[in-house]
Amino acid sequence: MLYIISTPIGNMGDITKRAIETLEAVDFVAAEDTRVGGKLLMLLGIKKPLVSYFEHNKSYKGDAIIKRIEQGETCGLITDAGTPAVSDPGAALVAECHARGIKVVPIPGCCAASTAISVSGLTNKKFVFEGFLSESKKERIDVLEELKTQKRDIVFYSPPHGIEKDVKDIFSHFGDREATVCRELTKLNETITKAPLSTIISMIGSGEIPKKGEFVIVVSGASSDSQEGFWKDMSIEEHLLYYINAGYKKMDAVKAVSSDRKIPKGQVYDVSVKLY
Repeated sequence: MLYIISTPIGNMGDITKRAIETLEAVDFVAAEDTRVGGKLLMLLGIKKPLVSYFEHNKSYKGDAIIKRIEQGETCGLITDAGTPAVSDPGAALVAECHARGIKVVPIPGCCAASTAISVSGLTNKKFVFEGFLSESKKERIDVLEELKTQKRDIVFYSPPHGIEKDVKDIFSHFGDREATVCRELTKLNETITKAPLSTIISMIGSGEIPKKGEFVIVVSGASSDSQEGFWKDMSIEEHLLYYINAGYKKMDAVKAVSSDRKIPKGQVYDVSVKLY
């Protein structure tokens, strides 16, 4: 049997009684990072064998874990923080257990996505979860282009080294929508910022929102007229200034305008050199 055990996303006080009881009862624990998992077990006073299970070893480690379960052992799957298998390599292990007829039991608890939605202040009653944006430029553009007409609020995860690029790229494709950026949820340095995307970009650039910790970005869904493009009534010059005023470097603004309008970068660059 495989137990999917949710753990705190920052505050140890958020762990559930059932999660503790399950960790005490299983034969072994599969952890995304055994150092993080080991620390959690130590804080709870639980001694259990730990095995690593993460993105780059999931194929062969998954087989080993399933073999042990098929031989009669019980396994508790944990991630570094929150609910395993949600934007997490644990999803592959869960899928394989289902395929082999192994019972999968959820032990619910903390999840950064639902926590962020609850404090976002965005009023849409529905949302979609995207998770982390791809590092691949093409995949990132394809996903954002697909999502920009989505009328439901959209939840993204972002690492500290990628938060500025992620917000700028979302802004570039979605326009200046209302958004809420949650940093270090439930931790000592938790911050929750609700503002237009352009303001959030400026706050990240100035350091008012530090590029430290883990982030959840909740972006409001598209309005009925957003499919036409937020820039449709702007000149190329105004379009460039829109991005520059939001903190873009000139050449990044040129690329963004070129992408928005589907026109050559050279045409936009010729306008940009006249700005200053």
